[in-house]
Amino acid sequence: MVPPENSKKERVIHARIPESLDDEVKRRATDLGLSVSNLVRNVLQHAFGLVEDVVHDSAAIARAARDAKAAVTGAPVAERPRAAATAHVLGWQEAVLNVNAVCDICNAMLAKGSRAGIGILDRAGPPPFRCTACLKELHHADDDH
Repeated sequence: MVPPENSKKERVIHARIPESLDDEVKRRATDLGLSVSNLVRNVLQHAFGLVEDVVHDSAAIARAARDAKAAVTGAPVAERPRAAATAHVLGWQEAVLNVNAVCDICNAMLAKGSRAGIGILDRAGPPPFRCTACLKELHHADDDH
């Protein structure tokens, strides 16, 4: 027997939580007019996006701190290998970002909601990001050939 096309293939997750957390989840779900299941599903879905934003923001802060230290001490900033990161980029898609990111060329911070290029890779892995200025330079470099 074939299930109907519109049937959902959802999974059930069981977790042990303290009674106090159970009470809090039920109270919040009631306050929001949601079922406990929908509230937990929404929280889990948004948690991954928040973690991704924190990781991108942390990387940007670390780069900014390293570059600031080099500027104060006069030490050269070690070049970051970019060839490996861009060797597998098939192309660039301009998009409005739904996450915070950092340009892989100039280290500009790319805020959620801003326009940027996202690298389309020929293999699995995190996509590189480019600010619009670096994308324009890439486009102009292609015009020169």
